[in-house]
Formats: sequence, C-alpha cells, structure tokens
Amino acid sequence: MPITKSAIKAARQNIARRTRRQPFKTQMKTMIRTFTDLVTAKKLDEATALLPKVHKAVDMAAKKDIIHRNNAARKKAMFARMLKVK
Repeated sequence: MPITKSAIKAARQNIARRTRRQPFKTQMKTMIRTFTDLVTAKKLDEATALLPKVHKAVDMAAKKDIIHRNNAARKKAMFARMLKVK
C-alpha cells in the first residue's frame, strides 16, 4: 500500500489509466487471435480481409503506449509474412 500522498495519487492514476487502456489491449489480442486462427485454418481470403483491422488494432495499441512502436511494427510485419508464406 502506498504511504505518501504522491504515491497514493500515483496509484489512483495507474488504476484510471489501466481501465482506460484495457479495451484497446483486449481488442488487439482478439484481432490477433482471430487472424492467426484463420491463417492456420487456411482461410486466407478471410484473413486477408481482416489484416487491415489487425494492423489498425496494433497501431492503436502502440499509440496508446500499450506496446512499444517497434513491437507494433514487428507484429505487423509478422502478420504480413504469415499471409505471404501460407
């Protein structure tokens, strides 16, 4: 438990920020899981249609500082490669 006033306020801010960012993280993870399931099931047409939405979700997570921008770029490149290879 935080003791000082500034630590108490910081804990309050952390909780508020986490609740504000949580939907973006959930959305990103859902999109990624759906996309990878489609690719592994060889449904490439549906996966190709979903790719821009996946990129948007990853970009939004990077914008909200949920993941690092380099991590976002790496994920996007990996998804594009998954479609190209399969």
